[in-house]
Amino acid sequence: MAWTLYLFALLAGAFSTALGGSNATMAKSLEQPITAGLIVQVVTIVALAVLGTVIGGMRWPQAGHFAALPWWAWLGGIGGASILLAQLYLARRIGASPYLGLTVTAGVVTSIALDQFGWMGFDRNPAHVGRLVGGLLMVVGVVLISRN
Repeated sequence: MAWTLYLFALLAGAFSTALGGSNATMAKSLEQPITAGLIVQVVTIVALAVLGTVIGGMRWPQAGHFAALPWWAWLGGIGGASILLAQLYLARRIGASPYLGLTVTAGVVTSIALDQFGWMGFDRNPAHVGRLVGGLLMVVGVVLISRN
């Protein structure tokens, strides 16, 4: 069962590469990046609603659940919008390899800090030499990928 979780993560990562290109193409074709971003978000909402209906178990939480959320739980929407805007404005300009290299490397380095300190709901998982060297190699890799 655990391998399916890793497979899903790999597919999501591969798909995120393609999203940069597809979203940037929509922005360029429509000549309206923000409008393209809104269209992408509407399609996302519809897809989630359909998937939630098909899978089942989708229900709206009670108001008290929203009030109980920590402040950082709301950052998902802001982060999603930031990622989408980066795709719309940057991906085609800097290229797929540098764009994805930068975003993945930033994610890996951030994840090491989140695990180390147990921030944002993650269990504490201390950084060890292997993780730190891996993060450093990611930085070196993105520098190499980004060179012309």
